[in-house]
Amino acid sequence: MRRVTDDHSRPDEPAAHPDGERAAPRPRTTDPLELGFTPRKPVPWLAPFLLISTGIRTLLAMLFGAYLDKRELQNSLDARIERQVGPDGGLWLDYVADLGDGFNATYSIAYLLAQPELEVDGHRLPRAQTLVMGGDQVYPSAAYEAYEDRCKGPYQAALPVTPPERPTLFAVPGNHDWYDGLTAFLRLFVRSRDRHFGGWGTGQSRSYFAVELPGEWWLLGLDDQSGSYLDDPQLAYFDTVAQKLGPQSRVILTVPAPTWVKAVDHPTAYDSIDYFIRTIVSPTGAQVRLLVSGDLHHYARYAGPDRQLVTCGSGGAYLYPTHKLPERIEVPPKDTLARRASRSRPYDLVARFPDAARSRRYGWGIFPRLPLRNPGFTTLLGTLHTLLMLSMAGVAANRVGATEQRLFSVPLVLMLVVTLLGAAFFAKPPSAGGKRHARHWILGVTHGLAHVALGAAGTWVWLQLPFYDWPWPLPVVAAAVLYGPVSGLVASQLVAAYLLVAGSFGVNLNELFAGQGIEDSKAFLRMRIDPDGTLTIYPIGVDRVARGWQVNPDQSPSASWLTPKTPLTPHLIEPPIKVP
Repeated sequence: MRRVTDDHSRPDEPAAHPDGERAAPRPRTTDPLELGFTPRKPVPWLAPFLLISTGIRTLLAMLFGAYLDKRELQNSLDARIERQVGPDGGLWLDYVADLGDGFNATYSIAYLLAQPELEVDGHRLPRAQTLVMGGDQVYPSAAYEAYEDRCKGPYQAALPVTPPERPTLFAVPGNHDWYDGLTAFLRLFVRSRDRHFGGWGTGQSRSYFAVELPGEWWLLGLDDQSGSYLDDPQLAYFDTVAQKLGPQSRVILTVPAPTWVKAVDHPTAYDSIDYFIRTIVSPTGAQVRLLVSGDLHHYARYAGPDRQLVTCGSGGAYLYPTHKLPERIEVPPKDTLARRASRSRPYDLVARFPDAARSRRYGWGIFPRLPLRNPGFTTLLGTLHTLLMLSMAGVAANRVGATEQRLFSVPLVLMLVVTLLGAAFFAKPPSAGGKRHARHWILGVTHGLAHVALGAAGTWVWLQLPFYDWPWPLPVVAAAVLYGPVSGLVASQLVAAYLLVAGSFGVNLNELFAGQGIEDSKAFLRMRIDPDGTLTIYPIGVDRVARGWQVNPDQSPSASWLTPKTPLTPHLIEPPIKVP
């Protein structure tokens, strides 16, 4: 296959690495010193310090996002409009999102993307000539080291050297990419030199991009800074792009989040996308035929009268449920406050992965996975319950005067307030956005009361044992060594039961699945644009990612460094989707 050409390369260029340097030596073992990065375990999303740090980052992004916004500064960068076309006049295009989490899931998808060809349910699908990363390329924060270990390292191991067709990479920043104000993202994907990402060459000059594709198709990638707004330099850039669009043009629009789904609960979520379509694209006569995003870690497709709405955030991050997705949505929502919103149209949910039944079964896995995946969270629960028990025991066993009784009651009151407020805010964290409904308060307070009841039961049992009568400080030591671990484990099962019940009401769904860190049920899109302009979407799913890896004996430069010990078995999530 001949190489893909764009505005900045020639077909007769030698197939050299973009930076002109020799390829990194192939590793002989899976040692991080030979790989050049450290394969990371999945993020323990309910770890106490991670919850606190993520909450702080989210709060800072909400409060100071405008001050950290580097998009206005990008006005000084080149405003290139790229072009991608394959040797036969068509193009193969891949889409992956939410990828920089645990190594096993991230590398499983990277490995499939990098293979010269995949045979999926009888379809022979060659490696794509263009790869789009749809946001959240790294978790939990946008630190440069995290990008190296969780994103760039695995992708370099999957495709170490640029193959002859010179595939090109474009990336859209998600909310996690924005936690450092986009600094690390720009260093990796928007560079004037060393323009490569493993074997993929980076093709964009800003955090957003426009790419002319075959058959009158266009690929537009938006950066809406975590749903805030579209900056003026970005709008000016796309105004220039719009001058090249016409009634015959068809657009693939990649955005950071599926706001068409989120608008069900947050009516203003879709406003930025709607504004872009009706002010930039629609006046040209062009049609947005495909909207695609990540952010929700599953595959879902809504079909409507004029376009397809696809969520495919399954590139490596923990699985997000599909069984609570609305069966029909109105886009834009009818209750949006935008005064000039486009006319609402109905869209029906026609496919999802995993299916609703499997998604529900996954939910029941919270009981064993919560303490195993989040030992720090279990330790925190044990610590809080130990303090709650000591406070209750101090009041229950106290036989001194009324003044001392009130003094001893102060810690108990504080612990009760902390327990109830903590459970209430857990049901709807301030950083989650959206309105707090009655069900959040009811479930949250009920959850808090359940912990108080568990604390009272634990206190009664503890007072029946001889430890409390030991001389001080032995009761405290015994409580920390014996009561803490047991109460932490029991409390984790109480939290698991709460999450399962709350999830059935659409509350704490994210925590129900984030607490499990499910690595399986991953997906990506492989798309084909024929020279005549027919777009075919192949949604590819992987039921189970690989857990073990071995050094690849194939010494060809572009061969993946590691291969799965148990072969991956990709399949089509649904039949190929034709978009005329």
